[in-house]
Amino acid sequence: MTPAPRRSAVARRRRALAQGLPPGDAAQRVLRQFRVVFNAVKTHFRQVEKQVGLGGAQVWALSIIQATPDAGVRALAAAMNIHQSTASNLVRSLAERELISVARDPTDRRAVRLHLLPAGAELLERSPAPFAGVLPDALAALDARTLQRIEHDLEKLIAVLQVDADAARTPLAEL
Repeated sequence: MTPAPRRSAVARRRRALAQGLPPGDAAQRVLRQFRVVFNAVKTHFRQVEKQVGLGGAQVWALSIIQATPDAGVRALAAAMNIHQSTASNLVRSLAERELISVARDPTDRRAVRLHLLPAGAELLERSPAPFAGVLPDALAALDARTLQRIEHDLEKLIAVLQVDADAARTPLAEL
C-alpha cells in the first residue's frame, strides 16, 4: 500500500515547516514568498485602517487629491491606475465623510474638481506612510532590470491562472 509512505512524506514536510525550513519544492517556496508579500500588504492596510479609520485606497486617494488640487475623477483614476467607476466610488465615500469637496467644473458641467478639506488633511497627517501602500513603494525602490524580470515572470503566472485582466485595476487595499 502506498498511503503509509505518503503520510510519512507529509509528516516530514510538516516537521520541516514547523522548524522553519523551506520545503524542497520550488512552487511551495514561491507560494511562501507570496504569502510574505501579501501579509506585509495586509498588515500595512490594517494599520492604516486602525490608525485613521479609513481604508488604504481612500487614504491614497486623499493623498493624490492633496497633491493635485482641482483634479477630477478621471485624473484620480489615472493616478491610481484604477477604473473610473472605482474612483467615483472613492470620491463619493470621501465626500460623504466630508474629507473632500466636489465642485462642478465651470467650463464642463459633466466634470468635477476635487479639493482636500481640513478634516482630510488632518487625517493624512495621522496616516502611516506610504500612502499608496507598501508594495508600490517597494516596487518603486527596485531597479529596472529586476522589475522587468518580475513583470515577465508574473505574466507567465497570470497566463497559467487564466484570470480576468480587469483585476489589475482593483486597488490592493480592496482585495
